[in-house]
Amino acid sequence: MSAPSVITIDGPAGAGKSTLGELLARRLGYLFFDTGVMYRALAWAVLHGAIDPEDGEAVTVLARDLDIQVLPPGDATDGRLYTVLVNGVDVTWELRHPDVERIVSITARHPAVRTVMRERQRAIGSRGRVVMVGRDIGSIVMPDAPLKIYLDASIDERARRRTDEILRRGGDADLQRIRNDMIRRDSLDRYVSAPAADACTIISDGLSPEQVVALVIARIADRCDDSQEARA
Repeated sequence: MSAPSVITIDGPAGAGKSTLGELLARRLGYLFFDTGVMYRALAWAVLHGAIDPEDGEAVTVLARDLDIQVLPPGDATDGRLYTVLVNGVDVTWELRHPDVERIVSITARHPAVRTVMRERQRAIGSRGRVVMVGRDIGSIVMPDAPLKIYLDASIDERARRRTDEILRRGGDADLQRIRNDMIRRDSLDRYVSAPAADACTIISDGLSPEQVVALVIARIADRCDDSQEARA
């Protein structure tokens, strides 16, 4: 089976995009790139720099100057899928803090900010052999990607997953508050979160991560069979 050089996975918060992306990339021997952490890293920097997230000009200047690195997890034993450095500081788990969650969509919605981030993301995607996860990857960042997945789940399922994730790390989590935050973020992200017209939609309610991976692998196999028939 010959996998597409670029696979995009889009969808709302808590749908399981990062878990699917990491498992799929490992299965294929590809780079796993969760583009959403770039926006979270920016939101973290906005908070620590006491910048108004509504100030598009100030946030854009920060985005241009910020050194954001998304690296493999290395020898970390805390369950992380990657390590995120902001100006050399490991902020991986701080990016899931509720304060970051509350402003990430605000900082990300400024057009100039998204332009800066998309250029960086596109440069990484153009190298190939990558699974890219985000909100607008298949529709805007990598519109020519040969395989696009839109992963979705019900709001109750997504809130439960995010709550369980925080509790597993020993944090405090209120299911209703997380659910409300997700609804608010869904509303803020609606303008960039529509699936690409040619995306394959998967609803992950009731499915394990391994079952979702199997569905994507089957989709890849189907594409390979179609390609072979077209060449025959």
